[in-house]
Order: sequence, then C-alpha cells, then structure tokens
Amino acid sequence: MRPKPGEAPRDTTARDTAGVDADRVPADPPAAGMISRPLPVSLDVRSPATVRAEVLETFPYEYAGSPAVVDIETDEFTAVCPWSGLPDFGRLVIRYLPKERVLELRSLKYYLLSYRSVGIFQEHAANRILDDLVRACAPAWMELELDYRIRGGVHTVVRTRWPASPS
Repeated sequence: MRPKPGEAPRDTTARDTAGVDADRVPADPPAAGMISRPLPVSLDVRSPATVRAEVLETFPYEYAGSPAVVDIETDEFTAVCPWSGLPDFGRLVIRYLPKERVLELRSLKYYLLSYRSVGIFQEHAANRILDDLVRACAPAWMELELDYRIRGGVHTVVRTRWPASPS
C-alpha cells in the first residue's frame, strides 16, 4: 500500500502482532557490527513515604543501665536511585546502647525490606533509618553506617549518629 501525500512510508519490516504495539516488538537481531536500540524499561520506583516504620518492634531491656553495646549488621540493604531507578546495595551497621527497649531483629528485617523499591538518596536513607530506629527504641545513643557498593566508579559511605556529636 502506497502512502498518501505528506504521510511517511510505513515500515513493512516491522512485525504486526494482534494487540501488540509493533514499535515495542523487538526486531530481528541486528547484522554483525550494527548497534540495536534497547527497548524502554519502566521501573517501579516507590516514594519514601511507603517505608514501613510501623513494623518496628521492641522488647523490654532487662539490664537497663548496663554498658552493653548492641551491634547489628547486614549486607543485604537495598533501595533504588530516585532518578534512575537503578538499585543501590549496601552494608548497614547499627550500633547502639539500649536504655529501656531493644530492637526486635525480625521486625528490623521487615523494616529494611520495605526500602527495596524505594527511590531515596543514599544520604537520606541513612538519616531516615536512624530517625526511625531512635524513635522506636529510644537508646542512650545510636550510630549508623551505610556502606554502599561501588556503582559507576563511585563509593559512598554515610555515617550518622544520635544524638549528634558535639562539634
């Protein structure tokens, strides 16, 4: 079929599939040396408002006043870049001195899992986690380190503390 005057010719090499946009169906592999354009990818990036701080649970600390420091570490923290939607993987270390409440670890795992598809800057993630944990267990002090894996040749480590150290 010939195009009408002023109309672009139809690409007869594109596949027409019932119910499928022909522009989104991948063409045959390019010939040797040719570069193909990738199809657009839609990533589901959620808002930081979807982080589930309400899942954090604590239990009474039977040794209140003891100088026992609690260290919690995981290398399975993930969130996503709010601009690109690409994943950020990190090692999270939480260190705190309990007063009257101790963080329950199962609930902490569920809390951290709620960051999985959240678009949040690395520096903001560390501060948000610290704020939520302090609110949950009211420690004497808490330190948090979020050591992100290298992405694009850049390595980021965010350290934060509550209460803030005197300058």
